[in-house]
Amino acid sequence: MTALRPERDSSGLPYDDQYASYGESGASEELGAFEAAVDHLADPLTDPLPGQHPSPWFRSGAAEPEPVPQPEQPLEQEWYDPAGYARDWHGVREPTYEELYGAYAPQQPSPAYEPASAAYEPIPEAAQQPQPQPQSHPQPQSQPQPPVDDETVGLRTSDTRRILDPDTGPEGDSDPGQERPAEGGRAARRKAARKGASRAATSPAAASAAPLSRVEARRAERARRPSAGAVLSRGIGELFITVGVLMLLFVTYQLWWTNVRAHQQANGAASDLQEEWAKGKGKPGAFEPGQGFALLHIPRLDVVVPIAEGIDKSKVLDRGMVGHYNEGATKTPMPDAEKGNFAVAGHRNTHGEPFRYINRLEPGDPIIVETQDKYFVYKMASILPQTQPSNTSVIGPVPPGSGFTKEGRYITLTTCTPEFTSKYRMIVWGKMVEERPRSKGKPSALVN
Repeated sequence: MTALRPERDSSGLPYDDQYASYGESGASEELGAFEAAVDHLADPLTDPLPGQHPSPWFRSGAAEPEPVPQPEQPLEQEWYDPAGYARDWHGVREPTYEELYGAYAPQQPSPAYEPASAAYEPIPEAAQQPQPQPQSHPQPQSQPQPPVDDETVGLRTSDTRRILDPDTGPEGDSDPGQERPAEGGRAARRKAARKGASRAATSPAAASAAPLSRVEARRAERARRPSAGAVLSRGIGELFITVGVLMLLFVTYQLWWTNVRAHQQANGAASDLQEEWAKGKGKPGAFEPGQGFALLHIPRLDVVVPIAEGIDKSKVLDRGMVGHYNEGATKTPMPDAEKGNFAVAGHRNTHGEPFRYINRLEPGDPIIVETQDKYFVYKMASILPQTQPSNTSVIGPVPPGSGFTKEGRYITLTTCTPEFTSKYRMIVWGKMVEERPRSKGKPSALVN
C-alpha cells in the first residue's frame, strides 16, 4: 500500500497552516513557491513520470500569464442611404465614418491587464504571440446592390439619373453645373427624369452625365428631327438659291460670254472674206444664206463688222455679223444697184452688239460699205428712235420719216430698242455720197 502523505514537509508546518497562509497572501505570493511546494509532494498514484506534469497550467521554467483582454469591437452596422440607389449605381463618394456611425463610435480600449503580484514574470519572447492592433475606425461594410428587376429597370435607370440644375447645385449654392439626384416618390422621380430628358438636347453636360435609356433616346431623336414646315421652308430656300445662281450664270453668259464668242466669230469671218478677195473670189451676185460678202465701217463708233446674206439669228446675227434683208417683202437691193434702199440689221446688246451705240450718230457721219471691188460711202441723214417691229415701210425705196422725197441710193440700219429688250426698233438712214473703186485707194473717211 502507498504510504499516506506526511502531515508535515520540510518546512515543518502542517498543510492546513500552509493553505491558510497561501489563502491569506493570495496573489501576493510568488507562483514559483507554489510550484516548488507541489513538486515536493510524493504520491505514487498521482505522481507523473519524471519531467512531466498532469496539469497544462504548469510549465518548466516561467509561469504562463493570463491572456490579455481584447478591446470590444463595435457591432457591424449595415448602412443604407434613403435617397435611393443613385450613389450605388453612379459611384458617388463613400460617406465618412462619422457620417455613418455618428455617436456610435467605439470608445477607447481599456489598458492591458497588469497582474498585481510583484513576482509576475514577463512572457519569454519566443512564447509571445502577435496580437492584432485594435482599429479606431472600422471600415464600413460594402453597400447593398439593387436587385435586378427586368420590369422596372428602365424606370430605375431614369430615377437614378442625375439631373443638371442650371441655377443651383445639390446644396442650394449658386454654382451652375452641379448635379443632384432626383428625390421624392416615384412621381417626383418620373418628373425629374422627363425634365432631364428635355434638357439633354440643350445641355451637353446633362446629356453626358449618364447614358440615355431607350425611351429617352427615341424622344431625343424625335426632338432633333425637323418639322414638315422646316423641311418645306428649307427646300424652298434652296430652290430660290439654285434659281438665283442659275440666273446669275445666264446673265453672265448673255452679257459677257456671248460678246466674247461673237467677236471671235465675226473677226474670223472678216479675215476669211478678205482672203477670198485677195484670191479673186466673192464677186457680187447671189450669195448663200449666212455667207459674207461685204464689210461695214462706222468710224465714229469704231465698228468694222462683216455683212452676211440674210437676217437669221443663229447663222448671222448671233455670230456677231450684220444681216442683209433679202427675203419676201423685206427684200432690198445690193449697194451697187442704181436705185434702192440697202437695209441691214444687227444686235444692239449681246452677241457682239455691233449696233449698240448707233443712237449716237449725227447727221453727216460716214457709213461705209466695202466690197471686193468698191467702197460705197454714205452720210447719216436721219434717225427714228422707236417704231413697231411690224413697220416694214422703214426699209422701203422711199422710207416715210426719213426725209427722202424720191427714190435714190440709200442705206438703212435697224436694231432693237430699248437696250436689253426687243420690244421696238430703232432706225438710222443714210444717203450715198460716193462710190469709190478699190484701185483708187480707201476713201478719206477711212484714212483720217
